[in-house]
Amino acid sequence: MEPAEAMRADARHNRARILDAAREAFATRGLDVPMAAIARRAGVGVATLYRRFPSRESLITEVFGDELAACASVVDEALADPDPWRGFCAAIEKVCAMQVADRGFTDAFLTAFPEAVDYERTRMRAERGFAEVVRRAKATGRLRADFEPADLTLLLKANCAVATGPGEIAAAGSRRLVAYLLQAFRAEHAAPLPPAPPLTLGHLHAPAAR
Repeated sequence: MEPAEAMRADARHNRARILDAAREAFATRGLDVPMAAIARRAGVGVATLYRRFPSRESLITEVFGDELAACASVVDEALADPDPWRGFCAAIEKVCAMQVADRGFTDAFLTAFPEAVDYERTRMRAERGFAEVVRRAKATGRLRADFEPADLTLLLKANCAVATGPGEIAAAGSRRLVAYLLQAFRAEHAAPLPPAPPLTLGHLHAPAAR
């Protein structure tokens, strides 16, 4: 991809418009929005879009690079918290808030982009970090011992449904849902649960179209 600093002013302007349009489209419609629709929203031709971003993956990784870094920072903050349970709760709350704010981010986070090495490295670091957050919270005895990765998937799927509501209603609904579920995740007075479904984080999304 041509470095931004080497582009003519009009080319830089087109690139910025494409990124802004893609960010808005992914946030409201998810990752499956057609590239032609993004070009129309940006006010450029499809050929111009593909000159700047030769594939959907390259556009997605550019749009969500900052969000992915923010998600990894949330996990880092949770790991740095001397109270593992508080770190676990804070990570769940912040990631769910990000999910409500941007519908496309969850899919982008979970979609594999092998050619985007830095993106993949950051995503995998965030996933490994969260697994360690869970392990530490369980070790304190405050997170129920039967918490499974499927439980996080269920939470995010439920939160995704809440996130489809309008504006502040979605945000308020998400906060209440997360508060309910964090209480259910506590080890105190935990009762036996039905078996966890065979879900992983990969079940949250369909692969991005190529």
